[in-house]
Amino acid sequence: MDRNPDDPMSEKTDLSRPTIPWIGAAVVGLAILLGLLAVMAGFGSRWGIWHFRTGFTLLEWAARGALVLAFLSLPVLWFTRPGSGRRGFVLTLVGLALALTIFAVPWQWRRTVATVPPIHDITTDTENPPAFVDVVPLRADAPNPVEYPGAEVAEQQRAAYPDLRPVILDTPLEASFERAMEAVSRMGWEVVGTDPAAGRIEATDRTFWFGFRDDVVIRLTPSNGRTIVDVRSKSRVGRSDVGTNARRIRAYLDLLDR
Repeated sequence: MDRNPDDPMSEKTDLSRPTIPWIGAAVVGLAILLGLLAVMAGFGSRWGIWHFRTGFTLLEWAARGALVLAFLSLPVLWFTRPGSGRRGFVLTLVGLALALTIFAVPWQWRRTVATVPPIHDITTDTENPPAFVDVVPLRADAPNPVEYPGAEVAEQQRAAYPDLRPVILDTPLEASFERAMEAVSRMGWEVVGTDPAAGRIEATDRTFWFGFRDDVVIRLTPSNGRTIVDVRSKSRVGRSDVGTNARRIRAYLDLLDR
């Protein structure tokens, strides 16, 4: 007997075509959970919930899970492709994009580690680096000693960051010191100590995600009415700084030069 088009009860339901995008929602939900795990891997370390090495492990788990989810999303995309009559394609595509983003962050981090030298003490003067004074007590328990590592590190730095040079300001020491302090404030660093007469500023900066503490010392040297500004940035933990200290020095000197 033919189906009566005016009778909604007579319409057959195609169970092979889901009427709700539950597959795509599941992919997005898993991607969000992995994203939260990746985010908390760093902030948990910053807030002291766990050791930063635990944070690295959690981040690695999140990245691996995201990669697996990305591969699993591919057949789902085919299953829910436009024209199939099945919903969930757009949500699955969103989940895939989230998964790839989660995986890309530590992957890019590893790539950077492979392209920069495994050092964590960077300065504009490798022959006579500015010395820490007020910061020394704060680094008493730090794995990385406060002393400059020496010629081997200096050679690696010159090869990797040949652009790092002192900045010369066309102002005397007093005016340059005020300018340097203003730049420190704009960088958002925590000032540890200052000595205007000696031309020294010491401060501490924290990385945004994992909250690693790096120390900075700025040395201002008067020279014929002008001032030579040298900067040194050193991590408290870790063998490689993934280029963080060099980027910090560049950002400060660019700000100071402006």
